[in-house]
Amino acid sequence: MSPTPEVPANSPFTLHNIPFGVISTSSNTTPRCASAIGDHAIDLGILFQKAEPDIMLGKPAPYQDFEQVFRKQTLNAFAGLPSDLRSNVRRFILDSLLNNTVPFEAFLPLDTVRMHMPMQIGGYSDFFCSLEHCQNCSPMTGGNIPKNFYYSPSVYNGRASSVVVSPDPIRRPKGVMYDTGGKEGNPIYGASLKMDFELEMGFFVSKPVPWGQSLDIEKARDHIFGFVVLNDWSSRDLQAYEMTPLGPFHSKGFATSISPWIVTLEALEPFACEPKHNHDSTTFEHLRWHDRAKGTFDIRLTAKLIRNGITYDLVESNLRYMYWTPYQQIVHHAAGGCGLKTGDLLGTGTISGEKQGELGCLYEATRDGNSKLQFDDGSELGYLEDGDEIILEAWCGDGEGGRATIGFGHSRGKLLPSI
Repeated sequence: MSPTPEVPANSPFTLHNIPFGVISTSSNTTPRCASAIGDHAIDLGILFQKAEPDIMLGKPAPYQDFEQVFRKQTLNAFAGLPSDLRSNVRRFILDSLLNNTVPFEAFLPLDTVRMHMPMQIGGYSDFFCSLEHCQNCSPMTGGNIPKNFYYSPSVYNGRASSVVVSPDPIRRPKGVMYDTGGKEGNPIYGASLKMDFELEMGFFVSKPVPWGQSLDIEKARDHIFGFVVLNDWSSRDLQAYEMTPLGPFHSKGFATSISPWIVTLEALEPFACEPKHNHDSTTFEHLRWHDRAKGTFDIRLTAKLIRNGITYDLVESNLRYMYWTPYQQIVHHAAGGCGLKTGDLLGTGTISGEKQGELGCLYEATRDGNSKLQFDDGSELGYLEDGDEIILEAWCGDGEGGRATIGFGHSRGKLLPSI
């Protein structure tokens, strides 16, 4: 056994967090499940090899061999377990840390591990659920806010094959666009010239929803494993060509980056809060969340740009700004009977606020590149250039009122030239 490592003051991975991810090391290249504390990963296969989970976890039925669950190369087997059983596992990990009973060999410095995709993703869907984002984008696309935005969450199916884990680099895509870069002109094929990021959260499905069935919103919590930071990279010139008649395709389907550590719903419960928007008058009953005080989460998100070794602050927003919340999103997704499987990923959509510094993408913040962001060193930003790196972060709590800070780590990606 080994004393639990001290947690640095600025660490996102505190004792209040206990996130889950998948790691490998140079000495053991096989991916396996882990948690994180401070600057260390915890190899959960080793922890549960030394434990007696049938005693520690109250002999769950059916019995689970947690050593084998956590030696798998994704978290799907764990995420698919009942929520109360996952809660017991999380409590056991926390108690082991508090009681200094984690084996020494289970602690691995984070700077020595490689992070992998935490879940096997069968399906990926991305929402369009920020009223402020919609208000800012509509004038540039030549229309008003669609009436249906106010009645149900808007969503499209993305490409699960293009989801990558931070810090994998991103390749500038090629596709068809108009030679004007906007909605009119002559179609041409080539590398996108209007590369953008989108500041989002993503959340993974835990308990499946069988095909042909819907989901009661009061049970939505049982179907969400946890959250990651998500960057839905976007090509705005390809998107302008594709939006009519069927919407985004290559402009969104080439890459989506997520942070590698999943923060559980249980860790986020102390940060439950009331959503910014109240739209009960237009909300269908199956989408009505009756406990508004706990309808979403107070999660602060930031976006930074690294260009030529210099870091620039771009955005600070909050998940509670969303018009439609994650609970409403997952219920609406299931409402058509498509079914949801363990490991499916849902993106919240761009998270924007009212102010200039709260706009969750460059398309909004620069008015489609026509009003470039100006920085103190005299540089400016319209759209992303090759070599630019985007870093997204998310945090809960400020250390006040007994709500200890937890974080999600980074979703970062560097833009590479097209090939």
